[in-house]
Amino acid sequence: MIPSTAGFLDQDFEIGEQPSLTYRMQMERKLIRGYTDGLEAVRQAIYKVIMTERYQYIMYSWNYGIELLDLFGQPVTYVCPELKRRISEALLWDDRIGSVDDFAFDFPRKGVVHVTFTAHTVFGDVQAEREVNI
Repeated sequence: MIPSTAGFLDQDFEIGEQPSLTYRMQMERKLIRGYTDGLEAVRQAIYKVIMTERYQYIMYSWNYGIELLDLFGQPVTYVCPELKRRISEALLWDDRIGSVDDFAFDFPRKGVVHVTFTAHTVFGDVQAEREVNI
């Protein structure tokens, strides 16, 4: 016998937000200890997303991370707008992030692009950066 679902969808459901509580990464000491929430948790999430190459790790969804490997060998005039687009798309999957802007590009040495940007989150603004070999 198949159970009936009649009336199930007519119930009132309460929709709540998940907390952003997560393990605290202590990058300078290479430790994961304790917990963090709010702005620091989002800062960690941004770091993890932009430092994870998409499609390379089976433990992550194909929606997680950023594609950077195919930028190697491309001209700077292509790389800079692509970085802006790819960083924005990768981060906007997170509901806590409303927008990403203020992109600035620097070229510290040949074959390297250093990008800085601001992510506007529900907890406040986060300044972030990433260096990409091209």
